[in-house]
Amino acid sequence: MASFGWKRKIGEKVSKATSQQFEAEAADDKDLGDDDDANWVHAAKRRKEILLEDCVRKSKELKDEGANLAENRRYREALVKWDEALQLTPEDATLYEMKSQVLMLLHEMFPAVHAAEMAVQRNPRSWDAWQTLGRAQLGLGEIALAIRSFQVSLHIFPMNPEVWKEDLSWARKLQEQQEATKTDSLQALAKGKELAQESIPDYDFESDEIVAVCAAIAEKEKALSAAKTMVIVSASGTVETVTEQDNCPATPDATLFIRAR
Repeated sequence: MASFGWKRKIGEKVSKATSQQFEAEAADDKDLGDDDDANWVHAAKRRKEILLEDCVRKSKELKDEGANLAENRRYREALVKWDEALQLTPEDATLYEMKSQVLMLLHEMFPAVHAAEMAVQRNPRSWDAWQTLGRAQLGLGEIALAIRSFQVSLHIFPMNPEVWKEDLSWARKLQEQQEATKTDSLQALAKGKELAQESIPDYDFESDEIVAVCAAIAEKEKALSAAKTMVIVSASGTVETVTEQDNCPATPDATLFIRAR
């Protein structure tokens, strides 16, 4: 039977110096490859950072241009600039808050509320955004929601006198007027129902007085229906009124009179 031994390892006859040189060159190539990968990743990150910086810079320029246009009451043009800026920096809460202010000036309350809500979503700690949201909600007549927004704004910045003295006090005054108007309306409605019920007297249609009145009216109608009245115009032009009874008719000569109804 043939016997098998261990197979000779590859590179067994290669000299030790050659082996060491080969390993050193392989290590150098690996280091170069790692450096290339690192450089590529770093370059990609740097390009992304530069792009973001350019977007932020351009967005700020557009924001400032829109602010200048808004100060000059060119509100539509300002909105266009801010929309372009939002394409570059969609997470900028200030842009949405500024849009909401201008939309309120244009009396577009629904878009104003939407823009202010976007600002609050992107920066819940912005008291400006909450104040603007409250003003937009007040423009829609949502007084309770506006009061809540003003309270949140004050919670973030308690020392803001504008929200205390103007926004919140005005909203509460409107709420009191609304509640008073609602109360007056309910009272007027209740009073109207009472008057309507009092205007209809509670007749007893089976009483002796009502029965006697109905009987008298019936007798009068019977007497009037029993008598028939005719207007007679003669051939010569004479007009005569003739009353006929059902039991004794008195009809003039047809040759002398013409019956007129």
